Amino acid sequence: MRLVNWNIQWGRGVDGRVDLRRIVDEARRLCDFDVLCLQEVTRGFHGDAAAGGLPGGPDADQFAALGALLPGYTVLSGIGADLPPARLGAPRRQNGNAIITRYPVGPVFRHSLPWPSDPTVKSMPRVALEAVLLSDIGPVRVTTTHLEFYSAPQRLAQAQALRDLHVEACGHAMRPSPHGDPSGPFAAVERPLAGLVCGDFNSAVDDPAYQRMLEPMPAGVPSFNDAWLARHGQVPHAPTVGVYDRVQWPQGPFACDFVFVTPDLATRLVRCDVDPQSAASDHQPVVVEFR
Repeated sequence: MRLVNWNIQWGRGVDGRVDLRRIVDEARRLCDFDVLCLQEVTRGFHGDAAAGGLPGGPDADQFAALGALLPGYTVLSGIGADLPPARLGAPRRQNGNAIITRYPVGPVFRHSLPWPSDPTVKSMPRVALEAVLLSDIGPVRVTTTHLEFYSAPQRLAQAQALRDLHVEACGHAMRPSPHGDPSGPFAAVERPLAGLVCGDFNSAVDDPAYQRMLEPMPAGVPSFNDAWLARHGQVPHAPTVGVYDRVQWPQGPFACDFVFVTPDLATRLVRCDVDPQSAASDHQPVVVEFR
């Protein structure tokens, strides 16, 4: 299973140009991916700033545009910020995450993450998109997310929520309900123990949110491993932001995009790399491969 994780900044490169085809081409340059996990994918933010648009003028519906660029793949969306139209007759403005895969897709879950009040900074609602993928290495829970940037308390609460969701999923895996109605919404669903959480955590490795992800889980629940550490040991993380964009990241390069995996997946990990070349976003893509 080959997976690319990338905050694409709605397809806006360091050159200021929005180009989803370039995003897809760059991801394909890295590997023949089975799964593409993206953050900062938008709907309704097209047009100029006066009309509520984002810089560069993204597509009206980037989830649909990515689907058109990737025939044979399923595009799943998870919306965090869902805002009213900027003007009468315009679509709602939405920002969130996507899981794009050529694997058969089992149950899908969209989890709103905690958003405790923090009046000291601006912030926006966040979401974790979870899908059970019937992959070449067996059923895997793939979750992608994008944690809060400005508020450290919100970010830490969101990291804890990701841990709680993992505990919940493992409970379903170890103690599945014997009940189910395949003809309706009460159908039994599978949430396997094997799990992967990836995304933009807006956390350096010394940030409490990153460290919270690696704390031991309750007894009987597999803890998360950082895929980079599982593959590279104590080699410092390669930077995922600030490599080319020094305007938004004046502090310079550092790592804030991670892939966390359960121990069974860590033993199957054969690749975890950060691409140093792409300038198609302000973030660098992360590639992992399992066999």
